[in-house]
Amino acid sequence: MRIGVVSDTHNHLPNVARVVELLNAAGVERVVHTGDITQPKTLEVLARLAAPLHAIFGNNDAGEREGLEAAGAHLGIELAAPALELVWADRRIVVVHDPRDLETRHVLPQVVLHGHTHRRTIERTDDRLVFNPGECAGHLPGHNAVGLVDLATLEVEILTF
Repeated sequence: MRIGVVSDTHNHLPNVARVVELLNAAGVERVVHTGDITQPKTLEVLARLAAPLHAIFGNNDAGEREGLEAAGAHLGIELAAPALELVWADRRIVVVHDPRDLETRHVLPQVVLHGHTHRRTIERTDDRLVFNPGECAGHLPGHNAVGLVDLATLEVEILTF
């Protein structure tokens, strides 16, 4: 199973539209947003994804949480408070916005997805992956990114735009 990972969209709608194009072209089976959506309009664009979207709230979503929840319910998008725990393709996955939220966990799952730092992180130890694709809300072409994760192999692909 290949999944798409996007983080820190910060309501940059042209970039969010590009994210949708890239992930739809990649044929991912599911998409995870690791937080900082910031506006319900972003969810309207993300609703064009061909795959189901699972999203968590980030620190910049606090003021719009009610609107995001209403838009998510209307659009059929699952929104959760971090940490979101998933099991896909026999892999335990935890999704947080701020990686510091992992400091209190005694045991990490096989896959950790996070955002917040706006910096790409690909850390592998044994059979574990910690991944942040970096930001996709920036204004510099070629520096925005989304990620693809193959849950069978834990291989990562970065799609820049």
